[in-house]
Amino acid sequence: MQDESIENPSFLSPLVKELIKEKRSDRRWKNVRFFIGFALVVIVFLLIFVQNTQPALSEGEGNGYVALIRLAGSIGPGEDFSAETVNPLLQSAFEDKEARGVILDINSGGGTPVQASIIHDKIIELKKKYKKKIIVIGEDMLASGAYFVAVAADKIYVNPSSVTGSIGVIMKGFGFTEVIKKVGVERRVYTSGTDKDRLDPFLPQNPDDVKKIQQVIGEVHDNFKQVVLEGRKGKLKGDPAVLFNGDFWSGTTAVKLGLVDGVGNLSDVMRSEFKVERYRDYSQSASVIKSLMGQMGSSLNMMLNESPRVLEKLGN
Repeated sequence: MQDESIENPSFLSPLVKELIKEKRSDRRWKNVRFFIGFALVVIVFLLIFVQNTQPALSEGEGNGYVALIRLAGSIGPGEDFSAETVNPLLQSAFEDKEARGVILDINSGGGTPVQASIIHDKIIELKKKYKKKIIVIGEDMLASGAYFVAVAADKIYVNPSSVTGSIGVIMKGFGFTEVIKKVGVERRVYTSGTDKDRLDPFLPQNPDDVKKIQQVIGEVHDNFKQVVLEGRKGKLKGDPAVLFNGDFWSGTTAVKLGLVDGVGNLSDVMRSEFKVERYRDYSQSASVIKSLMGQMGSSLNMMLNESPRVLEKLGN
């Protein structure tokens, strides 16, 4: 009696198809594991590279140096001048055991009070922990939120022409009540709270809204004043009513008002405060890390986008 499978080839067909299907599935998973393993290797490599990347020293005489961080632009979430970016740099700079101190070179007209406050508090925390002196140097602008950050330092230096101060809080907006009338648009707003539509630019200005705004920015301003009074304790020379009215001054006048300690540039301050001529720029490491992370993200996105096509080809 002959084997039924030999006489009836159709009996083998489902088994063969299942075997082929199983082989293809195994091959797919092997490639998936390969891509995942490759991604992990790349991530580990980049992390090791970043951890072992030490910013280069600037040119100059002597063995000593300071840790330098350059901060510029608007202060806010997602910006280069944000707590997320700056605080890790501060941590690295203070942890540098060979650095004689830390210098923040700031060029900013300010930004959000929350981000400035977080950075300010981080500086205070690191000063207490590492017992290391920190100096701020203001360039074109050291105003508003940037000055909020600066008063956490032991001393502040500016250029004679630096725009300095602006110890105040501002909130801006627009009103479009007449525009909406002329356009002939009927606006419909539904809220579950009586004040949810507060500050609506398409509604007439409400005295209660103005009162609320003044209350909120007044509280923020009081906090700003308190931080300045603590940071510049015993140094302020001007009338508080003038110092805290939101106005700004030149660096020269800021020295007279006690808002800053003196005039000077980076090289002057390195020599006078730390007796060194060299610095290690930690702000450069942030650019390197961002670049590496961006490249890594692009590579992973490309790999993830291409992997389905590759797997499909291999599977077939």
